Amino acid sequence: MQAKSCDIFCSVVDNYGDIGVCWRLARQLANEHGLQVRLWVDDLRSFGKLCPELDVELDIQICRGVEIRHWVSVLPAVEPAALVIGAFACDIPKPYVEAMALRQPKSVWLNLEYLSAEDWVEGCHQLPSPHPTLPLSKYFFFPGFTAKTGGLLLEHDLLVRREAFQSDASAQAEYWHSLGVPQRVDGELRVSLFGYENEAMEALLTAWEHGSHLVTCLLPEGRALPQVATFFGASTASAGDEWQRGNLRVFVLPFVEQEQYDLLLWACDVNFVRGEDSCVRAQWAAKPFIWQIYPQHDGVHLEKLEALRRLYTAGLPEETAQTVQKMWLSWNGGQGVATVWRDFAAQRMVLAKHGAGWAQRLSQNSLALNLLDFLRRTE
Repeated sequence: MQAKSCDIFCSVVDNYGDIGVCWRLARQLANEHGLQVRLWVDDLRSFGKLCPELDVELDIQICRGVEIRHWVSVLPAVEPAALVIGAFACDIPKPYVEAMALRQPKSVWLNLEYLSAEDWVEGCHQLPSPHPTLPLSKYFFFPGFTAKTGGLLLEHDLLVRREAFQSDASAQAEYWHSLGVPQRVDGELRVSLFGYENEAMEALLTAWEHGSHLVTCLLPEGRALPQVATFFGASTASAGDEWQRGNLRVFVLPFVEQEQYDLLLWACDVNFVRGEDSCVRAQWAAKPFIWQIYPQHDGVHLEKLEALRRLYTAGLPEETAQTVQKMWLSWNGGQGVATVWRDFAAQRMVLAKHGAGWAQRLSQNSLALNLLDFLRRTE
């Protein structure tokens, strides 16, 4: 029997979040569920950051079981897939959409929406939007954190691999050695820091510098790097740099592919993450995390921040839940990050235990499985 086909269209906007989600989804559908997947990407150079073996000069190539297509202005004539996913409201070319309507049976068309924990998502998940002129409907598919949403991307063995790594001291020691980072010392706290530019950065770094215990900060190359370099008086910064002042030391890591980033999240005690993809991966890591949401001028991002915070902290002691709220807000434009950080760090064992249970509950709702179930029901 011929495998089901799937086309995923991704327009890379910025920050790698959109292509990060699409690349994870494409590989999971192809390698775990046997679909023939084409991933159409308009910016191969950005994509290459996540897939080092990608040849940015090729319009068609196979990487890790997925056919990668360069999404150019004039799309070549191709047979549309059974399942067509437009990521984050990108505009699929008109001739391709027309061909979807002529296909027998017609393509199932989904718009994969941005992740949100807000209540309204449940009511909009899987709603159809009929095309104005073609006998074709587009369905809105919302990832989310509850059973009434599309769920989250999760590889079938991820939590098993995470548990094995976090239970194996020698595997962790080997990982730190591979990064050129010294082994842990008593009382040390290891923190990954992946974020956007942040007004609270200097205050947080200063708190770590003057804290009572060593903080080792693992800083992947990215938008936060110039701020941290300035804090240490460095005019330039790149992977391999090391800085230390007081009880704070920083190791600058190269921008890594997704599997290596997962290991970093698993190995650290606390993870600062940003956007959508790294936020989800931090939750699978089952470690305390601080989320920096992509800022919006009208402030609605703070409502989205609080929506996830409410879900995530449900069942925690009130003091701990309020500490998480204050920490997330202070890192997203609020005040008092130094004071709140001390309270947050003091709660990290409670949060780590909570995070393991939270990840297990979320794992019962798989985005890939829900997509395939919707395809079966809609064809």
